[in-house]
Amino acid sequence: MHLTRHEQVFLITMRGEMDHDDVEEVEAAWTAADEAASPMTAVDLSRVTFADSMLLNALLEARRRHEADGRELVLIGPLHSAVLRLLDVSGTLDHFRIVSTGPSPAS
Repeated sequence: MHLTRHEQVFLITMRGEMDHDDVEEVEAAWTAADEAASPMTAVDLSRVTFADSMLLNALLEARRRHEADGRELVLIGPLHSAVLRLLDVSGTLDHFRIVSTGPSPAS
């Protein structure tokens, strides 16, 4: 995971498989984003090949906190089919603003 702070955007870049083993690293990233209090947090999920309920819950909680603080949360894709399926099956796909930077990654 990589964190970058720009003028108006705090960028969290995730890679590989994101599951319960990554909970501490993901929580640390959200804490850093909250402390930065940038108007927008962007989460680059374009290189995430698998995600489970840990990431889903973290994204939903981050969305709630961002809305409460008047900040924007944006997910950056294209999303791998496994991540897209997680959001779709959970009924949360429409809860997020997703922007794509290129063609969809291989499934």
